[in-house]
Amino acid sequence: MSDMREQLKGSYSEGEALAIYNMVRETGEWIPFLKAYLHDDDYQVTRNALWGLTKATDKELSSLQPMLHELIDKALSHENPSVRRLSMNIIVRLKMEEDDLRTDFLDFCLDHMQKPDEYPGIQSLSLKLAYRMCQFYPELMDELKRTLESMDMSYYSPALRSVRNRILTNKKV
Repeated sequence: MSDMREQLKGSYSEGEALAIYNMVRETGEWIPFLKAYLHDDDYQVTRNALWGLTKATDKELSSLQPMLHELIDKALSHENPSVRRLSMNIIVRLKMEEDDLRTDFLDFCLDHMQKPDEYPGIQSLSLKLAYRMCQFYPELMDELKRTLESMDMSYYSPALRSVRNRILTNKKV
């Protein structure tokens, strides 16, 4: 795996991310791959590993379900916005049950979806994840909808406005 770590260093293109995905797909070692690189000291190694995993199908990513909370921890703690966004991109594609609800992550998502200076991708993913977590509790869903209705959308990206509108009209996000 040290050869793979060397390959994961540096700047990557879409094609290189796809090549990482294909290497992992061939082995089927989704969890060992993620465990090896999720907590690497070099953020680029972690970012590139996560980027490669985002190319996986939902069925392939489902094998990462046991690592849901590790991915949430990474999204909560990592300072690099790319690592945070890519972690959240995988989380949003995993199954989330009522038992998986973490108030620290819900608070994080509610906060980051409203930050006008946050990256649009993180805002949108935060909103999608907050919505999914709030669905388990009608009182939380009501609070989320009130929050969304009170947001001045002129400060936000088209992506966030679209997700917001889909939630408020009860369409799938």
